[in-house]
Order: sequence, then structure tokens, then C-alpha cells
Amino acid sequence: MSDIRNIVILTGAGVSAESGLATFRGPDGLWEGHRVEDVCTPEALARNPDLVHAFYDARRAKLGEVQPNAAHHALARLDAEWPGELLIVTQNVDDLHERAGATRLLHMHGELKSALCAACGTRRRWEAPMGDRPPCPACGKPRLRPDIVFFGEMPYQMERIDAALGRCDLFVSIGTSGAVYPAAGFVRTARHYGAWALEMNLEPSAGSIYFSESRMGPASELVPAWVKEVLGDRLA
Repeated sequence: MSDIRNIVILTGAGVSAESGLATFRGPDGLWEGHRVEDVCTPEALARNPDLVHAFYDARRAKLGEVQPNAAHHALARLDAEWPGELLIVTQNVDDLHERAGATRLLHMHGELKSALCAACGTRRRWEAPMGDRPPCPACGKPRLRPDIVFFGEMPYQMERIDAALGRCDLFVSIGTSGAVYPAAGFVRTARHYGAWALEMNLEPSAGSIYFSESRMGPASELVPAWVKEVLGDRLA
């Protein structure tokens, strides 16, 4: 890995599944038993806010029952020890990367432990339920919503992600379906700029053909082994 300096890592639901968090979209197309249109769109929030808040309140509460797994800890170790640029872009809305110690991290689809005020635009760290319509700490209006990128909304910090993809020598995708855009297009952007691209997944993703290399298996096994390989003699 002597010729690798800058790394961009994309993580998806497969990274957190081994910690006990269900992958959001199941094989039947439902999101934890709900249609996407019922819980993950701006229209759903306007139409049935009780259901949307109950859905995300339950997911937020679930975070207290799970812990980071070996894949999260390995990526946090890479974050701490890699001397070049590194950016972990996660599609996950959980906080397991942070709890493992990662800091060079970006949540492109938002965070469960963040609230966004639909009235004033203020964002706040948030761990309590929102179903009882608590007032916004900034403006006082009961307009808080989960700080989650709903379908039809633009993912966060796309300019920063695009810039990192343009500079990276290595792009790594871990535990993603390769079916949700714009994240599914990151591999092609990175390859366009000359990066090597590695996929680690339980099975080939929808965009597997675009990767330079694919490794299949559980993230908790593949990621620690890969991090040791990348860091080489930096690891004790």
C-alpha cells in the first residue's frame, strides 16, 4: 500500500447489521416492516407525523441496546493511524462509528441522534423521543423532525464527498447494496479519477462490476483483516 495516500470509505447497513441493527430495507422491499412511502419521505411526515416519529423514536432507542462491532473498531483504528487523507462516508444513521472512535466521518443520510427544526433550520444533538412534539430549543416551535435525509431530499455534504473522491487513491465500499444513489455512483467517480476500488460485502452489490477487487464475507472479519493489511508494520 505504499502508493496509497488518500482513502475514501463508504459504509452501509451491512457494517452495523452484525451489531444487531437490522438493515433498513429488507428483501421484501419494506423498511423494518413499513413501506418507504409511509416512514421515509417528507410527504409521510406531513401526512402521518405520529407514525414517522414513532418509527424513528424506536430506532433511536434501539441504539442503546447495541455496540460497535469489529468492523467499526477496525475502521476507527485506521482513522487514528492512517497518515494520509481519510474520509469515512456512512449511509448509516446510527452512531456506532463514533462510539468506536472514528472522527474523520461524515453522515451523508443524517443521524438518528440529531434533530432538525423544520421552522428555523436549527440542528441539535437529540436522544429523547420526538413523538410528543417537544419545542425547538432555538425558536420554541414544536416543529422538530428527525435529522434524516428522506427520499427525495439531497444527501448532506455532497460537495465535500465529491472533492474527496476526486483526490482519493483508494475507494472502499463496505456493506452496501449499491442500489441507492448517489452513493451507488461513488465507485464510478473514484475510478474516473484513477482510484483503485475495493468492495467488501456479504454478496456482490448491484455495482460490483465497477470495482477493481471484491471480497465477500462478514464485515466483522473482512474489515479488520484489510485494515491490518493496509497499515502493515504500523500495527503492533
